[in-house]
Amino acid sequence: QDPGFIDHVVNKKANIIRVYLPPDANCLLSVMDHCLRSRHYVNVVIAGKHKAPQWLSMDEAVIHCQEGIGIWQWASNDQNQEPDLVMACCGDVPTMETLAAVSIMREELPDLKIRVVNAVDLMKLQSSDKHPHGLTDKAFDQMFTKDKPIIFAFHSYPGLIHKLTYNRNNHSNLHVHGYKEEGTVTTPFDMTVLNELDRFHLIMNAIDRLGPIVGEKGIYLKQKLQDKLIEHRQYIDVEGQDMPEIREWVWSRSS
Repeated sequence: QDPGFIDHVVNKKANIIRVYLPPDANCLLSVMDHCLRSRHYVNVVIAGKHKAPQWLSMDEAVIHCQEGIGIWQWASNDQNQEPDLVMACCGDVPTMETLAAVSIMREELPDLKIRVVNAVDLMKLQSSDKHPHGLTDKAFDQMFTKDKPIIFAFHSYPGLIHKLTYNRNNHSNLHVHGYKEEGTVTTPFDMTVLNELDRFHLIMNAIDRLGPIVGEKGIYLKQKLQDKLIEHRQYIDVEGQDMPEIREWVWSRSS
Protein backbone atom coordinates (compact mmCIF):
# COMPACT_ATOMS: atom_id res chain seq x y z
CA GLN A 1 0.00 0.00 0.00
CA ASP A 2 3.03 2.31 0.33
CA PRO A 3 4.78 3.10 -2.97
CA GLY A 4 7.64 4.63 -0.98
CA PHE A 5 8.66 1.13 0.10
CA ILE A 6 10.43 0.74 -3.26
CA ASP A 7 12.51 3.87 -2.55
CA HIS A 8 13.46 2.43 0.83
CA VAL A 9 14.63 -0.87 -0.68
CA VAL A 10 16.60 0.80 -3.49
CA ASN A 11 18.69 2.60 -0.85
CA LYS A 12 20.07 -0.74 0.35
CA LYS A 13 23.24 -2.38 -0.97
CA ALA A 14 23.08 -2.98 -4.72
CA ASN A 15 24.52 -6.49 -4.50
CA ILE A 16 21.58 -7.58 -2.33
CA ILE A 17 18.39 -5.90 -3.55
CA ARG A 18 16.31 -6.75 -6.61
CA VAL A 19 13.06 -4.98 -7.58
CA TYR A 20 10.64 -6.42 -10.14
CA LEU A 21 7.43 -4.93 -11.56
CA PRO A 22 5.94 -7.52 -13.94
CA PRO A 23 3.49 -6.03 -16.47
CA ASP A 24 1.19 -9.06 -16.64
CA ALA A 25 0.43 -12.48 -15.11
CA ASN A 26 2.84 -14.47 -17.27
CA CYS A 27 5.67 -12.13 -16.37
CA LEU A 28 4.66 -12.46 -12.71
CA LEU A 29 4.92 -16.25 -12.96
CA SER A 30 8.35 -15.99 -14.55
CA VAL A 31 9.60 -13.48 -11.99
CA MET A 32 8.31 -15.53 -9.04
CA ASP A 33 9.89 -18.69 -10.45
CA HIS A 34 13.21 -16.86 -10.54
CA CYS A 35 12.83 -15.31 -7.09
CA LEU A 36 11.87 -18.55 -5.38
CA ARG A 37 14.98 -20.20 -6.79
CA SER A 38 17.30 -17.36 -5.77
CA ARG A 39 19.28 -17.23 -2.52
CA HIS A 40 20.76 -14.43 -0.41
CA TYR A 41 18.84 -11.63 -2.10
CA VAL A 42 16.05 -9.30 -1.03
CA ASN A 43 13.56 -9.67 -3.89
CA VAL A 44 10.71 -7.16 -4.08
CA VAL A 45 7.90 -8.02 -6.50
CA ILE A 46 5.12 -5.50 -7.18
CA ALA A 47 1.90 -7.05 -8.51
CA GLY A 48 -1.71 -5.91 -8.66
CA LYS A 49 -4.68 -7.77 -7.23
CA HIS A 50 -7.20 -6.92 -9.95
CA LYS A 51 -7.90 -8.59 -13.25
CA ALA A 52 -5.66 -7.11 -15.94
CA PRO A 53 -4.75 -7.64 -19.61
CA GLN A 54 -2.27 -10.27 -20.71
CA TRP A 55 0.39 -8.79 -23.01
CA LEU A 56 2.87 -11.62 -23.54
CA SER A 57 2.72 -15.36 -24.10
CA MET A 58 4.51 -17.50 -21.52
CA ASP A 59 7.52 -17.97 -23.79
CA GLU A 60 7.66 -14.24 -24.54
CA ALA A 61 7.34 -13.45 -20.84
CA VAL A 62 10.24 -15.72 -19.89
CA ILE A 63 12.52 -14.05 -22.44
CA HIS A 64 11.38 -10.56 -21.43
CA CYS A 65 11.96 -11.25 -17.74
CA GLN A 66 15.38 -12.75 -18.41
CA GLU A 67 16.35 -9.55 -20.20
CA GLY A 68 14.72 -7.41 -17.49
CA ILE A 69 13.92 -4.62 -19.91
CA GLY A 70 13.18 -4.48 -23.60
CA ILE A 71 11.62 -2.82 -26.61
CA TRP A 72 8.15 -4.19 -27.34
CA GLN A 73 8.33 -4.37 -31.11
CA TRP A 74 4.71 -5.48 -31.42
CA ALA A 75 3.57 -2.22 -29.80
CA SER A 76 6.12 0.03 -31.53
CA ASN A 77 6.04 1.41 -35.06
CA ASP A 78 9.57 2.78 -35.39
CA GLN A 79 10.52 -0.35 -37.37
CA ASN A 80 14.00 -0.47 -35.80
CA GLN A 81 14.70 3.08 -36.93
CA GLU A 82 15.37 6.11 -34.73
CA PRO A 83 11.99 6.93 -33.13
CA ASP A 84 10.46 10.37 -32.64
CA LEU A 85 9.27 9.40 -29.17
CA VAL A 86 9.99 6.74 -26.55
CA MET A 87 7.05 5.60 -24.42
CA ALA A 88 8.43 3.69 -21.43
CA CYS A 89 6.61 1.96 -18.59
CA CYS A 90 7.26 0.01 -15.41
CA GLY A 91 4.41 -1.63 -13.49
CA ASP A 92 1.11 -3.24 -14.48
CA VAL A 93 -1.20 -0.19 -14.52
CA PRO A 94 1.44 2.12 -16.04
CA THR A 95 1.97 -0.46 -18.79
CA MET A 96 -1.73 -0.58 -19.63
CA GLU A 97 -2.03 3.21 -19.70
CA THR A 98 1.09 3.51 -21.84
CA LEU A 99 -0.20 1.00 -24.38
CA ALA A 100 -3.59 2.72 -24.43
CA ALA A 101 -1.82 6.03 -25.06
CA VAL A 102 0.25 4.49 -27.86
CA SER A 103 -2.85 3.02 -29.50
CA ILE A 104 -4.48 6.48 -29.56
CA MET A 105 -1.37 8.17 -30.93
CA ARG A 106 -0.88 5.56 -33.63
CA GLU A 107 -4.44 6.19 -34.77
CA GLU A 108 -4.46 9.98 -34.47
CA LEU A 109 -0.81 10.66 -35.40
CA PRO A 110 0.04 7.82 -37.82
CA ASP A 111 3.28 9.42 -39.05
CA LEU A 112 4.75 9.57 -35.55
CA LYS A 113 7.45 6.93 -34.94
CA ILE A 114 6.94 5.53 -31.44
CA ARG A 115 9.12 3.08 -29.52
CA VAL A 116 7.62 1.25 -26.53
CA VAL A 117 10.00 0.15 -23.77
CA ASN A 118 8.91 -1.97 -20.80
CA ALA A 119 10.99 -2.52 -17.68
CA VAL A 120 10.40 -5.54 -15.44
CA ASP A 121 13.65 -5.23 -13.51
CA LEU A 122 13.71 -1.69 -12.11
CA MET A 123 17.44 -1.76 -11.47
CA LYS A 124 18.14 -2.09 -15.19
CA LEU A 125 17.67 1.67 -15.29
CA GLN A 126 20.65 2.29 -13.05
CA SER A 127 24.14 2.37 -14.52
CA SER A 128 26.01 -0.93 -14.68
CA ASP A 129 28.75 0.50 -12.45
CA LYS A 130 26.15 1.20 -9.74
CA HIS A 131 24.13 -2.04 -9.81
CA PRO A 132 25.01 -5.50 -11.18
CA HIS A 133 21.76 -5.60 -13.17
CA GLY A 134 22.19 -2.10 -14.62
CA LEU A 135 22.40 -1.41 -18.34
CA THR A 136 25.62 -0.10 -19.78
CA ASP A 137 25.44 3.46 -21.08
CA LYS A 138 25.68 2.14 -24.63
CA ALA A 139 22.76 -0.26 -24.13
CA PHE A 140 20.69 2.45 -22.45
CA ASP A 141 21.32 4.87 -25.33
CA GLN A 142 20.41 2.24 -27.90
CA MET A 143 17.12 1.60 -26.14
CA PHE A 144 16.11 5.10 -25.03
CA THR A 145 18.03 7.13 -27.66
CA LYS A 146 20.46 9.98 -26.91
CA ASP A 147 18.19 12.91 -27.69
CA LYS A 148 14.52 11.94 -28.14
CA PRO A 149 11.78 12.69 -25.59
CA ILE A 150 10.96 9.86 -23.18
CA ILE A 151 7.57 9.68 -21.47
CA PHE A 152 7.98 7.23 -18.59
CA ALA A 153 4.95 5.86 -16.71
CA PHE A 154 5.95 4.43 -13.33
CA HIS A 155 4.14 2.62 -10.52
CA SER A 156 5.72 4.63 -7.70
CA TYR A 157 7.12 8.11 -7.07
CA PRO A 158 8.60 9.79 -10.18
CA GLY A 159 11.67 10.95 -8.29
CA LEU A 160 12.98 7.40 -8.02
CA ILE A 161 13.30 7.05 -11.80
CA HIS A 162 15.20 10.33 -11.95
CA LYS A 163 17.45 9.14 -9.13
CA LEU A 164 18.30 5.93 -10.98
CA THR A 165 18.93 7.64 -14.32
CA TYR A 166 20.43 11.00 -13.32
CA ASN A 167 23.77 10.28 -15.04
CA ARG A 168 22.35 8.90 -18.29
CA ASN A 169 22.96 10.81 -21.52
CA ASN A 170 19.30 11.54 -22.25
CA HIS A 171 18.15 12.29 -18.70
CA SER A 172 17.21 15.86 -19.62
CA ASN A 173 14.57 14.48 -22.01
CA LEU A 174 13.12 12.04 -19.45
CA HIS A 175 9.64 12.98 -18.22
CA VAL A 176 8.24 10.69 -15.54
CA HIS A 177 4.60 10.21 -14.56
CA GLY A 178 3.98 8.38 -11.30
CA TYR A 179 2.24 8.44 -7.95
CA LYS A 180 1.71 11.96 -6.55
CA GLU A 181 -0.23 11.20 -3.36
CA GLU A 182 -3.52 12.04 -5.06
CA GLY A 183 -6.82 10.17 -4.88
CA THR A 184 -9.07 8.53 -2.34
CA VAL A 185 -12.18 6.37 -2.85
CA THR A 186 -12.80 6.65 -6.58
CA THR A 187 -12.72 4.59 -9.77
CA PRO A 188 -9.54 2.77 -10.90
CA PHE A 189 -9.05 4.98 -13.94
CA ASP A 190 -9.77 8.15 -11.99
CA MET A 191 -6.90 7.28 -9.66
CA THR A 192 -4.58 7.41 -12.65
CA VAL A 193 -6.15 10.67 -13.83
CA LEU A 194 -5.70 12.32 -10.43
CA ASN A 195 -2.02 11.36 -10.49
CA GLU A 196 -1.68 12.30 -14.18
CA LEU A 197 -0.63 8.75 -14.96
CA ASP A 198 -3.52 8.09 -17.35
CA ARG A 199 -3.31 7.66 -21.12
CA PHE A 200 -4.61 11.17 -21.82
CA HIS A 201 -2.03 12.98 -19.68
CA LEU A 202 0.75 10.80 -21.11
CA ILE A 203 -0.23 11.80 -24.64
CA MET A 204 -0.60 15.48 -23.80
CA ASN A 205 2.88 15.54 -22.28
CA ALA A 206 4.26 13.78 -25.36
CA ILE A 207 2.62 16.38 -27.62
CA ASP A 208 4.19 19.18 -25.58
CA ARG A 209 7.64 17.59 -25.93
CA LEU A 210 7.29 16.84 -29.64
CA GLY A 211 6.19 20.35 -30.60
CA PRO A 212 6.50 20.97 -34.37
CA ILE A 213 6.91 17.25 -35.11
CA VAL A 214 3.18 16.78 -34.50
CA GLY A 215 2.15 20.34 -35.43
CA GLU A 216 -1.53 21.22 -35.83
CA LYS A 217 -2.58 17.58 -35.49
CA GLY A 218 -0.98 17.50 -32.07
CA ILE A 219 -2.70 20.70 -30.95
CA TYR A 220 -6.06 19.34 -32.10
CA LEU A 221 -5.49 16.00 -30.37
CA LYS A 222 -4.49 17.69 -27.12
CA GLN A 223 -7.73 19.69 -27.08
CA LYS A 224 -9.68 16.52 -27.84
CA LEU A 225 -8.06 14.78 -24.87
CA GLN A 226 -8.75 17.70 -22.54
CA ASP A 227 -12.40 17.44 -23.54
CA LYS A 228 -12.25 13.70 -22.90
CA LEU A 229 -11.00 14.32 -19.35
CA ILE A 230 -13.99 16.61 -18.73
CA GLU A 231 -16.29 13.91 -20.10
CA HIS A 232 -14.62 11.36 -17.82
CA ARG A 233 -15.20 13.51 -14.73
CA GLN A 234 -18.85 14.12 -15.57
CA TYR A 235 -19.45 10.43 -16.29
CA ILE A 236 -18.00 9.06 -13.06
CA ASP A 237 -19.81 11.70 -11.00
CA VAL A 238 -23.11 10.40 -12.37
CA GLU A 239 -22.45 6.69 -12.94
CA GLY A 240 -19.89 5.92 -10.25
CA GLN A 241 -17.77 3.87 -12.63
CA ASP A 242 -15.38 4.46 -15.51
CA MET A 243 -16.60 5.10 -19.04
CA PRO A 244 -17.20 1.98 -21.18
CA GLU A 245 -14.35 2.93 -23.54
CA ILE A 246 -12.01 2.78 -20.54
CA ARG A 247 -13.43 -0.35 -18.91
CA GLU A 248 -13.64 -2.26 -22.17
CA TRP A 249 -10.41 -1.10 -23.79
CA VAL A 250 -8.22 -3.80 -25.34
CA TRP A 251 -5.03 -3.59 -27.35
CA SER A 252 -5.49 -4.36 -31.01
CA ARG A 253 -2.54 -6.09 -32.65
CA SER A 254 -3.43 -4.18 -35.78
CA SER A 255 -2.97 -0.83 -33.99
